[in-house]
Amino acid sequence: MGQDEKMEKAKAWKTLVHVCQKWRCLVFGSPRRLNLQLVCHPATPVREMLDIWPPLPIVIQKKPWLPILDMNNIFSALEHNDRISVIFLDGLSSLQLEKVLAETRKPFPSLTGLRLGSEDETAPVDPDLFLSGSAPGLRSLHLQRIPFLGLPKLLLSATHLTDLLLFNIPLSGYISPEAMLTGISALTKLETLSLEFDVPRSPSDLTSRRPPPPTRTLLPALISVSFKGESEYLEHLVAGIDAPLLDNLNITFFPQLSFHTPQLTEFINHTPRLKLHDDAQITFHSWTVHLALPRFFTRGFKLQILCSDANWHFSSKIQICTSIIPQAIRLVVKRLYIYDHRGLWVDNVENHQSLDLLRPFNGVQELYLSQGITHYIAPALQELVGERATEVLPGLQHLFLELPGSQLVQDVVGRFISARQLSGHPITVSHCFEAGPRRFDDCVRWAAWPRAYRRICAL
Repeated sequence: MGQDEKMEKAKAWKTLVHVCQKWRCLVFGSPRRLNLQLVCHPATPVREMLDIWPPLPIVIQKKPWLPILDMNNIFSALEHNDRISVIFLDGLSSLQLEKVLAETRKPFPSLTGLRLGSEDETAPVDPDLFLSGSAPGLRSLHLQRIPFLGLPKLLLSATHLTDLLLFNIPLSGYISPEAMLTGISALTKLETLSLEFDVPRSPSDLTSRRPPPPTRTLLPALISVSFKGESEYLEHLVAGIDAPLLDNLNITFFPQLSFHTPQLTEFINHTPRLKLHDDAQITFHSWTVHLALPRFFTRGFKLQILCSDANWHFSSKIQICTSIIPQAIRLVVKRLYIYDHRGLWVDNVENHQSLDLLRPFNGVQELYLSQGITHYIAPALQELVGERATEVLPGLQHLFLELPGSQLVQDVVGRFISARQLSGHPITVSHCFEAGPRRFDDCVRWAAWPRAYRRICAL
């Protein structure tokens, strides 16, 4: 249950206690008062409300899309630090956040959920003053655009933490991977971890490649990790943790000239739930290249690489894509979908580069190509004749094309089909009817439906 849903339920009990005296006695007389809470918004008359109701736990909430000028009610609620269970303050100005942090320089023994978000960059948080440097009851911590260099020190006391979400980490809040590993080493109940940096550091700030940590920290409850930053940072991070139950890994890398990620490969090799899916999708956008496994990404492995220039050559995108996909992922893929977002056939690609995109996926049985990608792949396929017929995609059985394409494409694909037939590894080629789904994404979704519902025509 999300935090918003919990807070909506926390407000619903007030209707019950107004039904009758019997219901009121039942609610307030029950053990722990049914875990009831008082929800305080910026417009809530806090002092009056606290005088009316019993000393229930307090939830402080301000949603990001509701701008406020007066924070007095929030500050009044923060005075009751011994009763506050949740603080949810998003979209604060730097001045408002500064005042809120000034009110949190004391212990909050009942605090289980903390979410703070700033609209602009602020001064770094003082770890010794924030929450008096300790958060033993904290279950969820969500910070957005807030520099907190001393966070690892606070985490050492938050041993019950289940969710740690850090978004838009500014340069002034950069925490080294070594310090982050130290901070999360005691979080044996951690289930969700998100580390997303706002912008990359300058090349001059990047140190030489770090040696991997001598030991790995076991995070037995961790099931989801989201990361946005430089590959070197993630390399050091995953080299220091072991998460056997992880089934969701979402990575976004900032633009780099090259990627070297042996630790990521090793990490995936030791994380069995990330290798349960056998279909993958590679998508080339103007500004990004991303891989999703499974292709309809809910939980699994997703890797996105940001491009520094929308005019990056397609050949460069292929080179980056093939260098970063972990071997453990390549081997399990049986169905591979490759398509471009808006037709990227704007530069020349050597045939060997196109084949390099396919070469790692030895286990693929079904290959789906969009029209734009076919423009690059088809010329390379004509080289796979004779002894080279099964050099690439040796297990391929079905090739799906978005549209038939030009006569040249059909001739090239035809030669490839003939070569595979002669080699004893025949494949079939299919395409969508023009009257069928116009979008390739719809087409390949239809291909997974029962045969009676397909709009597929064999060439």
